[in-house]
Amino acid sequence: MSIVELDHCVIHVSDWERSNAFYHDILGAEVVRNGDGFAYRIGRAQLNCHGPGIEPTPVARVPVPPGGSDLCFVWPGPIAEAITHLQRQSIAIELGPVQRFGRGGHGTSVYFRDPDGSLLEFISYA
Repeated sequence: MSIVELDHCVIHVSDWERSNAFYHDILGAEVVRNGDGFAYRIGRAQLNCHGPGIEPTPVARVPVPPGGSDLCFVWPGPIAEAITHLQRQSIAIELGPVQRFGRGGHGTSVYFRDPDGSLLEFISYA
């Protein structure tokens, strides 16, 4: 059993307005002002964002550029509902549905991209 839990990770965005709208509308994130930038609260975790006007310190040895992230989010219902949700928002599906293994064991996933090109995944264990 793990003694720690993920609190946050960092993504890099190139356009605050576009990314804020995407993460709010597509993922249901709470968009939180963080100094000159923003963070996205999703479930019990948070995505801290590096972007225009932000000079964070410290940073990773090789900072992730906009479009360089790969993140998975749990979809609470059947994956067909996630696909419908993405289609209603005119979000192109990269791959799926496909079987994948995640925190909850085996599930069904669908892949798509954020406005900068980062690979995002919804996984359903339903």
